[in-house]
Amino acid sequence: MMDLLKKGLALGLGLAIVSKEQIEKVVDELVKKGDVSVAESKDLIHELVEKGEEQQKEFNSKIKEQMQKLLDELNVPTQADIDRLEKRIANLENQLGNVQGHTPGSD
Repeated sequence: MMDLLKKGLALGLGLAIVSKEQIEKVVDELVKKGDVSVAESKDLIHELVEKGEEQQKEFNSKIKEQMQKLLDELNVPTQADIDRLEKRIANLENQLGNVQGHTPGSD
């Protein structure tokens, strides 16, 4: 019964986006109805909150992975690419400054 209840809550609430307060409210209602004992309610709340946190981490990881794929497909430069180019530009500016600063006959 508890496993079925946990699965139903996990699916019905979408634990990845449900707050601890919302979980507690639903579990309190189950206690009032007599579907869950007070002793079981604390364990159930803890377990559902943990599952929600795990689902949120998985969701965030998948979103990050998809965003990286999209950025790669669009050939969007990374911060490392930009940093490398800025360093290269600075080096070229320094070289150009050294060449322009050196006048013939000033040796």
